[in-house]
Amino acid sequence: MRNHASPFSGPHLRPVRDVEAPSLQFRTIHGHRRAFRIAGSGPALLLIHGVGDKSASWEPVHAKLAQRFTVIAPDLLGHGESDKPRADYSLPAFANGMRDLLAVLGIDRVTVVGHSFGGGVAAQFAYQYPQLVERLVLVSAGGIEQDVSFALRLAAMPMGSEALAMVRLPGALPVMRLFGRAVQALLGSTKFGRDAVDTVRLLEGFQDPRALSAFARTLRSVVDGRGQYVTMLDRSYLVESIPVQIIWGEDDLVIPVSHAQTAHAAMPGSRLEIFEKSGHVPHHDHPDRFVEVVERFIDSTRPGDCDQDVLRSLLRSGASEDAAAGPIAVAPTQSAVS
Repeated sequence: MRNHASPFSGPHLRPVRDVEAPSLQFRTIHGHRRAFRIAGSGPALLLIHGVGDKSASWEPVHAKLAQRFTVIAPDLLGHGESDKPRADYSLPAFANGMRDLLAVLGIDRVTVVGHSFGGGVAAQFAYQYPQLVERLVLVSAGGIEQDVSFALRLAAMPMGSEALAMVRLPGALPVMRLFGRAVQALLGSTKFGRDAVDTVRLLEGFQDPRALSAFARTLRSVVDGRGQYVTMLDRSYLVESIPVQIIWGEDDLVIPVSHAQTAHAAMPGSRLEIFEKSGHVPHHDHPDRFVEVVERFIDSTRPGDCDQDVLRSLLRSGASEDAAAGPIAVAPTQSAVS
């Protein structure tokens, strides 16, 4: 597959020393306004945020990556500055949205980076549109094993997300911010406090009732009271021609780090990096290391090549029953874990 020239992409890696801050732009697609932040030039990176989050969550790494790449970070439909209609918030629908945005921008192929729920979207995007994907980076990704935090399972239960509407009560927001700062001050250096600031930031977004409704629809498309019920393990064999990098925080209390090992075993040839002293958002905890890992991964791998004959053969042979069933026993790995 070849990259066609576009206003947002180029055929070769080239350093760009002075990069302006990512600009917030909008495109209307299928009647809904889609927001995205873009910066840089060169080969394209697509950064997909998690449920309830927004494109600004990539701010610690966006400009750094844009020194070498065209970096596009969309607000998923129902999130951030994008429209929040009563709509389909399933993984396939979000993958379709990514395809359509890239088409509008004139971008043919990308390295796709997905965090948390965005990791599930990224994997779904790779399954649906392998011809568009050069590489896949999964960051604390959802959609692997069943186990997720109790808070997410509770929010996915009937009236669970709706209970979050209390953040709109008078005085709730200042109290919430104060509590978050207190947790950060007391426990910020431990695994129990690493994600306190990010959690408060997500809750602040629910001041908009449309955002809370979209969050509920999105979360319930993949999680119920028992945990995650959508998994990428039954289709992970389909990305064997796409280079995969997995990045996880050692102290992730939202999606356990054991999921990283499971995904690594399910995708032979994938690379694994576990960040110490990092929670659910490793690109916030260690942005420089995150950029280094992504750049090294891109520099040392060739873009995936979508061969329809190979894909057809894989679909006919299918995944092994062990892979489709769920968690995989993992032997010690020699991949980059540090």
